[in-house]
Amino acid sequence: MSVLPSPLTIDERRALRRAVDLLGLDRRRFAMSVIAGALGLGSAVSLSAVAAWLIARAAEIPDIAALGVAPVAVRLFGTSRSVLRYCERLISHSTALSGMSALRARLYETLAGSRTDTVAGLRRGDVLARVGADIDAVGDIVIRAYLPMAIAIAVSTGTVAGITIVHWPAGLILAACLFLSGIVGPAITIRSARAAELARQEQATDLSAHALTAIESGSELSVSGRMPRLMEEVARAEKRLAASRDAGAQPAAVAAALDIAALGLAVIGALLTGIPAVSSGQLSPVMLAVIVLVPLSAFEAVAALGPASVQLVRSAGAARRVVELVEAAEASAARVPEPSPLPGVVEGGPRLRARGLSVGWPAGPVVASGIDLDLAPGRRLAIIGPSGIGKTTLLLTLAGLIEPKAGEITIDGAPPWGAERRDVAGRLTLTAEDAHVFGTSVLENLRVADGTLAPERATALLERAGLASWLDALPAGLDTPLGTGATSISGGERRRLLLARALAAPAPLLLIDEPGEHLDAATADRLVADLLDAGSRERGVLLITHRLSALAGADEILVLGRPGESDRDRGEPATVLARGTHEELMRNSQAYRWSLSQEDADD
Repeated sequence: MSVLPSPLTIDERRALRRAVDLLGLDRRRFAMSVIAGALGLGSAVSLSAVAAWLIARAAEIPDIAALGVAPVAVRLFGTSRSVLRYCERLISHSTALSGMSALRARLYETLAGSRTDTVAGLRRGDVLARVGADIDAVGDIVIRAYLPMAIAIAVSTGTVAGITIVHWPAGLILAACLFLSGIVGPAITIRSARAAELARQEQATDLSAHALTAIESGSELSVSGRMPRLMEEVARAEKRLAASRDAGAQPAAVAAALDIAALGLAVIGALLTGIPAVSSGQLSPVMLAVIVLVPLSAFEAVAALGPASVQLVRSAGAARRVVELVEAAEASAARVPEPSPLPGVVEGGPRLRARGLSVGWPAGPVVASGIDLDLAPGRRLAIIGPSGIGKTTLLLTLAGLIEPKAGEITIDGAPPWGAERRDVAGRLTLTAEDAHVFGTSVLENLRVADGTLAPERATALLERAGLASWLDALPAGLDTPLGTGATSISGGERRRLLLARALAAPAPLLLIDEPGEHLDAATADRLVADLLDAGSRERGVLLITHRLSALAGADEILVLGRPGESDRDRGEPATVLARGTHEELMRNSQAYRWSLSQEDADD
């Protein structure tokens, strides 16, 4: 028997080969699973053959000794079928699961080594689908596609050879019917299921993205009145997904019907050729029972090829999506310079310095330019400006996650972009606006920044972040589990927990993005003030904020903006319009005074 025909495109076949290579399958173990599966299914065929012979021979009422070892063989094949099937499942699933784990680890490692824009440009629903369902589908090709194909080839070949030895016309008929069921049927299935399966994968990703948005941003969407619209999108995505599943089931039904028809033809063909052979004395009546009943078990091998062809399509689409992500991350990582160690820390702690800095995403324009700043332990800086002006992009560039467009940025005299991440992380830590709170205990959430953090120090950091009363109220203290995404705590508690995590990091320099976002004015001001207080000792703090009222403790405030509305229309990059302490800006900047007055009016 030949392998299944594949109408997959060249790109899909290439992606499937690459994805299977990334699984790192143990070929020896896969071969063992094929052998176990083929022997198990071969035992079922042999059981049918021996049982048919035994029943037909016993009907002739011979001497009991004439039955020979047939009863023993029936028991042997009946027992070995289950045992070998279990061994095949055990070996094949272990092999596939190990490969899936290796592929996930490879994907995470590749993404971790790629440029920031490669990951930031992905929807979280896309990442969830590719790391979850898509990798599962790639791993399933081993169990649900390759393994059934290999077993079907081995068992079908052996069965056809055995029947041909007994009665060659019946063997030819069986081969033709197995070809019809194992090749033609799956070919029809795979061609018609391809479009439906690819559409299903895209719709499943959309559904994951919508569902994740509803779960993580449900409160904000409800307040803004956009939740009903999102739920309508979820319902439509579910309907499209159900329709795609129904469309994909139709070819499988056709293949199943063709399989039954081929089985019937094989039995009828054996009777039509066997009966005349018995009449002419070319075939014994006992062997007629064998060639008629054996196909009933032989078609069990090719019956799995219809679902295997659908799995081949599903896995090819999933492999294309996974490989696209891996190759994009690899290409991005190739553009990252070879990591180099930073020089030793200068006296007084690390120094972050920027001169004439221009920032922007790698594939985008310059969003801010002409930025000069200095950050050292004990120094407190704040950057303010309207939304979309480029503050977060600036922060990511200062952290060495995005390559600067122009100008100079150094940590202790060396650029952070391309430096060893371990060296950079030992000198500065970045807390993003959307930093994740993990679904584990309070202590383990703090240990994200320092894996050796002791419970006593964790308690002190939470108290310093203003969470002493909150910690006392927790049922299990530091061991209290938190819901994924901080759904079990308030916005203010979440921000202060992230502050405690930032303080837990050994790095002396803190870069913090929008610590007061989504908090009430009083809570936001207290949090910003606490952050600035953290820089009054051994820490250097640079924070981005919209709140001006709490910036009296900052050593210097940088006001980002565009000089005029006409510049905004032309898309000119932002720059530092003013800088100084809170009091200096109050005296010298009319725009700063106006913004502060509007803030006071809103409060």
